[in-house]
Amino acid sequence: MARASPAFRMKTFAILNGPNLDRLGKREPHIYGSATLADLESQLRAEFGAVARLEFFQSNHEGELVDKISALAEAGVDGVVINGAALTHTSVALRDALAGSGLRAVEVHISNIYKREEFRHKSLTAPVCLAVITGLGLEGYFAALRFLLKSGA
Repeated sequence: MARASPAFRMKTFAILNGPNLDRLGKREPHIYGSATLADLESQLRAEFGAVARLEFFQSNHEGELVDKISALAEAGVDGVVINGAALTHTSVALRDALAGSGLRAVEVHISNIYKREEFRHKSLTAPVCLAVITGLGLEGYFAALRFLLKSGA
C-alpha cells in the first residue's frame, strides 16, 4: 500500500530591515542603488510568492526589531533574512534576540561592509546567523531566500 504524501506546507520567511532602509532609492544611491524598499519587496514577491509566504518589516527603532524577532519566533516562521543596517555593528540586543529566538537567520548587507569604514567590519549579529551575504546589492536578499529554501529552513 502506497503512503500518502505529506500535505505541502508553504514556508514562511520574514525579511527584516533596520534603520534608514526605508530610504532606499534616496539615501546614498551610489552605495545602495536607486531601487526602493517597495521595489525590493515587489521583486521578492514576484520571484518567491509561488513557493513561500513572505512577511516584510522595517523599523528605524531597535526595540521594534527586537519585538518583531520575538513575535516571529512565537509564530514559528521558517527563517529570517535580516539587514540590521547600522544596528548590525552596535546592537547587543538585536544579537541576543536572534540568538534566543531559535530562528534560522541569514544576515544581508547591500554594500560590501569590508570596503567601507572600519567600524562596519564587525558584525555583532553574524555569529548567531547561518550565513552572511555582503556586497551583492539587492541580489543578496534573493540569495538569502534561496539558501533558506534549499537548506530546509
